[in-house]
Amino acid sequence: MDNIFSSYLKFDSPKSNKEGVIGYLLLFLYLMGVFPILAVPFSLPFLLAAIVPAVLITCWGIIYIIDPYKYEKSYYLYLGVYGVVNTYVFFVSIQKMLYKNLEINGWSPFMFNIILFILLILGMNWMNWKALYSETYYKLQQKSSIPVGWASIAGASYILGQIILSFVYTDSGISILMIVCLSLLSFFTAFLSINIHRYFFIRKHMDRALAIYPEFGLPKDERHGNEKKKRKRRKKKKK
Repeated sequence: MDNIFSSYLKFDSPKSNKEGVIGYLLLFLYLMGVFPILAVPFSLPFLLAAIVPAVLITCWGIIYIIDPYKYEKSYYLYLGVYGVVNTYVFFVSIQKMLYKNLEINGWSPFMFNIILFILLILGMNWMNWKALYSETYYKLQQKSSIPVGWASIAGASYILGQIILSFVYTDSGISILMIVCLSLLSFFTAFLSINIHRYFFIRKHMDRALAIYPEFGLPKDERHGNEKKKRKRRKKKKK
C-alpha cells in the first residue's frame, strides 16, 4: 500500500498548476478544439455544442489562475473534468469535419463515434485504476529505461503516419489529417480525466497526502512560516 501512495500522491507546484491551466485552455481547448469548428464551412450548431462547455470550464479555471495556492486541493478535480470536456470538444470538432467537410450522411457514424468517446473515457479510467492497484505506476517510476511497449507505439505511429500521407494528396486529405490528429490528441485529454479519481483518492487519504506535502492547500502567505504554526492552524480547521 505504501508503494501505491508514493506513486499516486505526487503533486506539482501551484505555479505549475496555473501555467498548466493556461496552456491547456489556450492550446488544446481553443486552438486545437474550438478553432477547427470556426473554419469553413462554418456550422452554428456544432459551435454551440462545443463553446458552451468550453466557456464553463474556462470560467472554472480562472480561479486556479488567480489563486492557484488557495484552490490547490480542488485543482485535480478540475483537471479531470477539463479532460472530459476537452475530449468532448475534440469529438464535436471531428463530427463537424466528418459531416461538413467530408459531407458524410446518416446517424451511424455519429452513434459509432459516441460509443468510441464513452469507451475512451471509461477505458482510460479503468486503466488508471488497474495500474494504480497493481502497482504498475510504482514499477514504471523505478525504471530508468523506456519500456518495450513504447517502442511498439512508436512503430505503430510511424506506420500510421505513412497511411496519413497517402491521403494528403486527395481532395479531403487535410480534413482526414486533422481528424487523425484530433483523435490522437483525444488520448491525452482523456487520460487527464483520471484526475477525477485522483482527487477523491487524495480526499480519502488526506492525512497521507499532508505527510508527503505538508503545505498542500495552504494559502501562499502561509507556506513559508513556522511549521508549528501551520500544524496548529490545521488542527483548528479539523475541529
